[in-house]
Amino acid sequence: MNHLIDILELSEQEIDRLIEIAEDIIARPEQYSEACRGKKLATLFFEPSTRTRLSFEAAMYELGGNVLGFSEAQSSSASKGESVADTVRVVGCYADIIAMRHPKEGAPVVACQSSTVPVINAGDGGHNHPTQTLTDLLTIHREKGRLNNLTIGLCGDLKFGRTVHSLLLAMSRYENINFVLISPEELKIPDYLKEDFLMKNHVPFTETTSLEEAMPKLDILYMTRVQRERFFNEQDYIRLRDSYILTADKLKAAKDDMCILHPLPRVNEISKDVDSDSRACYFKQALNGKFIRMALILKLLGLEREGGKAL
Repeated sequence: MNHLIDILELSEQEIDRLIEIAEDIIARPEQYSEACRGKKLATLFFEPSTRTRLSFEAAMYELGGNVLGFSEAQSSSASKGESVADTVRVVGCYADIIAMRHPKEGAPVVACQSSTVPVINAGDGGHNHPTQTLTDLLTIHREKGRLNNLTIGLCGDLKFGRTVHSLLLAMSRYENINFVLISPEELKIPDYLKEDFLMKNHVPFTETTSLEEAMPKLDILYMTRVQRERFFNEQDYIRLRDSYILTADKLKAAKDDMCILHPLPRVNEISKDVDSDSRACYFKQALNGKFIRMALILKLLGLEREGGKAL
């Protein structure tokens, strides 16, 4: 594994190993505090981000490394017309590993073809967000103790939501996974995901427009926001943005041990009165993102060995 562009590049065994390393980091952070001493992470964020960028930076700092980069395209040579390939080739002269977010689908593929150092896709348009998926998997594993035998509700923007697409691809490979796809008609999961992954792999799924109807069945409820930046038509965004709002009252029908996830940021799709519910795991999820990115950085830099001990 030289780069991470798509979650499907990781086998189930590799995912399990990254979770194992992350769990060890959580249990023994002092063992990893100097693991990346002398190493530099470049964060190339051509699109705004808070959690992803800062969690990558926090991950590298807590491994004893350093960080350089930019947080918007306007502050880079992209504003002068420099290509992604050239940017990555140049930055590879200064850093040991790159985390890149870009609004265009496929940009990280172009980057890794030109890069002399490992590239991590930190989100490309509406396509893929593999480190968010690793974050989700670590959170599910920590909360439920397993990644199989689960009924997972995906709710909200299933058409443009790259976090949903990546999670669906990853979880489709585990045993006895059942998806409940909850969205308005206009934001249903793309046909290629249903046909090429769910149907092809015989993964059971149902589609519904009713969150209330789906709630009692779910082990995991993955909420997403309707993303203004993915819409070409402001009227469509305004019409659909409040389609699903999770409230404490709606949770009365849910299982006592259901796990509520959200990649954040939220707008109003989860009411504040849900935050105090023991089933609300989205802030734990944000913290887990730092730990799994620490594990991934170690893995890609070859600084991890058997037993989860940092070099």
